Parts: sequence; C-alpha cells; structure tokens
Amino acid sequence: MWERDRLAFERLQQRLARRGAAAAQAAQEWPAHFVAFDLVHRGDDLTGWPYARRRAAWEALFAERGLAAPFTLCPSTTDPALAREWLSWTAAGVEGLCFKRLEESYRGGVRSWRKYKVRVTTEAVIGAVTGSLATPRTLLLGRYDPAGRLQYVGRSTTLSRAAGRAVADQLAPPHGAHPWTGWTFFGFPVGSTC
Repeated sequence: MWERDRLAFERLQQRLARRGAAAAQAAQEWPAHFVAFDLVHRGDDLTGWPYARRRAAWEALFAERGLAAPFTLCPSTTDPALAREWLSWTAAGVEGLCFKRLEESYRGGVRSWRKYKVRVTTEAVIGAVTGSLATPRTLLLGRYDPAGRLQYVGRSTTLSRAAGRAVADQLAPPHGAHPWTGWTFFGFPVGSTC
C-alpha cells in the first residue's frame, strides 16, 4: 500500500485485521497493490525450473497480458550497486531486500530465499512499556521535541524474556506526572506502567 508517497506495510496489516463491511470500507480507503516476485504455475508446473528461468517467464507473462496496477511486478536485479541503492530507500518505506539463488528450483514448504532487513538505529527515551516494569513485553519510545515535550516515535518488537529482564533492571518509575498519562498508543494504555 502507498500512503503519502511511501510504502505503508502497517496500513496493510490494519486493513487485513478488518472483517465484513469494515473490510470493504478499508479496501476503498486503502487500496492495495498485488506485488508478485515468482511464478510457479502458468498452466504447467514451473517449480523444477531455476529461479532465473521462472523470473523470465513471469516478466514475459506480465508484459504479454499487459498487467498494470493494482498488479505490480516486483523489481529484481543482479547488480549489487542497484541493490545498495534500494536499501537506502527507507524514507519511502523499504524495509529490506529478499534474495534467492538464480539457479535454485522452487521447493514448496521450504524457504530457500533470504531476507536482509535494514537496521536503522537512533537514540530514544523509553517512555512506557507494555506488560509491567518487572517484565516488559515491548518498549514505547519517545523523543523530546524543541518545546521539551516527550513525543511518541515508535515501539520495539516483542522482547524475549531475557531481554525483558535485562531492560527491567534499567527501568525506574517516573518522578511526578508522566508526560504520556492518559494517552493510548496502538491500543496499549500508557501511564501507570511507565
């Protein structure tokens, strides 16, 4: 999905969670593209073909049928410089790249492709947690704006038990009123668990 000139995977997740009339409304409000990167059947079984041959067949079929939005052919390259450029598109919502061997056949039920996820690091304040201070499950993160207000910027992935215990040793309840008291983020109440 595209939203404000960037990929919005989180919006796709929100849309998938809807049912019934809400799902139909979400489809109108947030139209999705179908992005395909492999072809395993086109009337005949292509799973024994190497990926390079399947990809060429998919590109030919895509062109032959004149497919266009909402159908999208996933970009593909063997050029490392172009792949590095794609990895710099995080502002557009690119989270990483998937890659697979050109000579590999398709094996159902076996993940033969790999993923390289872009890791962007920055400093943030732990403003709150889900779970408890003793066993946090996720960290709700913030940064101070120029006026000195703590602004929510995101949350961590779910912490393992070991990571939660390690973080818990570093947490302390806030002194005085917490700047996020009464706010709700992603459905998690914030305030008393800070």
